[in-house]
Amino acid sequence: MLDYVAGYEAWLAREKRAAANTLSSYVRDVRQFNLWAEEDDLPLTQAGQEDIKRYVRYLEKKGKSNATVVRSVASLKSFYTYMMAAHFVRSNPAKGFTPNRVERKLPAILTNHEVDLFLEQPNIGEAKGCRDKAMLELLYATGIRVSELIALDTHDINLSACFLRCRGKNKERVVPLYKAAVRALTAYVNDIRPQLLEDPDEAALFVNMNGERMSRQGFWKIVKGYQEKAGIHKDITPHTLRHSFAAHLLENGADLKSIQEMLGHADISATQIYTQVVNQKLRDVYAKAHPRA
Repeated sequence: MLDYVAGYEAWLAREKRAAANTLSSYVRDVRQFNLWAEEDDLPLTQAGQEDIKRYVRYLEKKGKSNATVVRSVASLKSFYTYMMAAHFVRSNPAKGFTPNRVERKLPAILTNHEVDLFLEQPNIGEAKGCRDKAMLELLYATGIRVSELIALDTHDINLSACFLRCRGKNKERVVPLYKAAVRALTAYVNDIRPQLLEDPDEAALFVNMNGERMSRQGFWKIVKGYQEKAGIHKDITPHTLRHSFAAHLLENGADLKSIQEMLGHADISATQIYTQVVNQKLRDVYAKAHPRA
């Protein structure tokens, strides 16, 4: 029997060059659908739109969130696009089916004061604090994703010209660096990184205390540690600094197209969410400050 899901996974990686997180979530969704279909004695090649509707009702009865249902349907649309391309089916049963859309939440951002407070927490008199300061300043200076941050190599930054080169989901992009980030990076690269390295040929820009490339989990713990130290009650994640970077640029007059390029968004609609964030902030200020509001 053909393993359609394995074929789909290979297609996503090879033909679509899907990011690791996208690939794993889509394949997981399809495997879950496959398990449901097997229990119903439904071959994947014979599923119709009514079966997709039944599956959605099944997910809803299990208490799955609206967001999970929407993503599952998107995964099935992608899966059956592959099945059609491979000539296993003639039509896509998930095409044209739209579950109730989840209302998109506005991303949480930090105030300028909270950013300053957060970035002040690392103790730059210690090796770890100097490295952490460089990472956090770089993240807020550029708005890059945490996956892009830990993937940086030393040759990706140009401190004399104040920019970095980042390999994102869609293409390589160049993002400028402000002076405080350049100072923090210079101190780390020149004084601290050589002390941490076990292998002098290590290319990673940011390494852990064992001299190996920083991991997502390691950086996540660093962010949460400084949130607690700063006493900031908002839930700060690495993505919070990316959101704050974009919203603060927009507040200070940057145009959406430039912000889109710096964030590496393929579609400007993804960047437009920050317009809503800024507008909501203005409405909140108005409601609190206007005497007749």
